[in-house]
Amino acid sequence: MIAPSQYAPTAADLQVVLALARGRTLAQAAQRLGADASTVFRSLQKIEKNLGQRLFERSREGYLPLEAAQAIAAHAERIEAELEAARAVLRGPGEEVSGRVRVSTTDSVLRGLVLPSLPLLARRHPALQLELDATKEAVSLTRRDADLALRATPRPPQHLVGRHLGTIRFVACVGKAMPAAQRRRPLEAHAWIGADEGMPEHPSVRWRRKQLPRVTPRLLVDTISAVVDVVRAGLGAGVVPLFMLERETDLVPLGPPLEGCSSELWLLAHPESRHLRRIAATYQHFGEHLVLP
Repeated sequence: MIAPSQYAPTAADLQVVLALARGRTLAQAAQRLGADASTVFRSLQKIEKNLGQRLFERSREGYLPLEAAQAIAAHAERIEAELEAARAVLRGPGEEVSGRVRVSTTDSVLRGLVLPSLPLLARRHPALQLELDATKEAVSLTRRDADLALRATPRPPQHLVGRHLGTIRFVACVGKAMPAAQRRRPLEAHAWIGADEGMPEHPSVRWRRKQLPRVTPRLLVDTISAVVDVVRAGLGAGVVPLFMLERETDLVPLGPPLEGCSSELWLLAHPESRHLRRIAATYQHFGEHLVLP
């Protein structure tokens, strides 16, 4: 039997640790490896036994990497990046980009900016697979929960590679379904549709609380896309991103973009994976085609 101190992890072992550190569950790790969960479980047991130490903390949140697993995963990522760079040298210039790219964004950016840009990306790179996550849960590029993130933030984390895509401006709108006479009422006289308590720091929420402090929204919803849908139905006024007006033709702005209601859109990647061919191609596409008014 090999003593723990003499054990030398193989490339396959590194891949298992990296996949589990990224996926945090056996099922997610198995999907990344193209294996099944029981195989990943047995492989991890073998690795930990040979090393003589635990690499992951098992919890309700899944498999949380301990310090040793984090260090192994970091080395595995660098190996992965170098292998991808070597493959890129050997590929012909016309060889297609393939593989999965996980993109984290918000519901409104997905609906108003990302989805309209995807047909062109699909034509350019038909073998590329995208996994889009528009939940409100925090997603970490550092833990590799995603490969790219489109975030509305004034200041992105310094440890990430980022491209500033522009300023997100907002406008108060009603739906065309609302009678024209009602549209001309003062802002404070409208019934308002707003984001719920799950987004207390959203620019639209801060603006409404400052500019219309006596207004209590008639209806609260959990996404900005839902605000758009309810406003379009004629149930009240709401604050929506200006970029959504181009395709939401049933919305009528009540005036120019709101003063003091904005955010900055950033395209972010981790520096160690930014140059991977599939990620670089997607990053370049979004950087070129996600245009803010």
